[in-house]
Amino acid sequence: MRLVITLLLICLFWNGVFSQKSIDSTLEKFNQNTVSYIYANELKSSNNLILLDTRKKEEYEVSKIEDAIWVGYKKFKIDPLIEKFPNKNTPIVVYCSIGVRSEDIGEKLLKAGYSNVRNLYGGIFQWKNNGNPVFDNQNNKTEKVHAFSKHWGKLLTNAEKIYTTKSKPVEENIK
Repeated sequence: MRLVITLLLICLFWNGVFSQKSIDSTLEKFNQNTVSYIYANELKSSNNLILLDTRKKEEYEVSKIEDAIWVGYKKFKIDPLIEKFPNKNTPIVVYCSIGVRSEDIGEKLLKAGYSNVRNLYGGIFQWKNNGNPVFDNQNNKTEKVHAFSKHWGKLLTNAEKIYTTKSKPVEENIK
């Protein structure tokens, strides 16, 4: 009996720690709300802003939101961005898969003096889940989105999921 209870507790703990139930609960768990959110419907109707993709290069190469500029996460450097966009009042929207990494980059932009920085709520996953278009390297519409990992990919529900292996991208056609 003791073994059954122990196994049950381990399963409950494992599920609570490693499963992501929704984008909302995941952002609540991992983000500090240090960068204001912008929602997909608001972004669609916005003009004259800079859209920065903070994912890994291989994620960006699968698909991106139209006109997004790749800045990366681990390789992010603020100086080239300051050179390219010296006006610190420039409206900037950062995004990643769901909005966790982009919050970190948004914080760096705010610290550098940019005053109009927002984080896309739910990132490219929520953008695509809402039926919005994404574009490949040649700026053609695509249904493919890099799902980062099988774990995080559970939050992407309206795209052809791509996972990168060491040798090549692997497609999983789940919509």
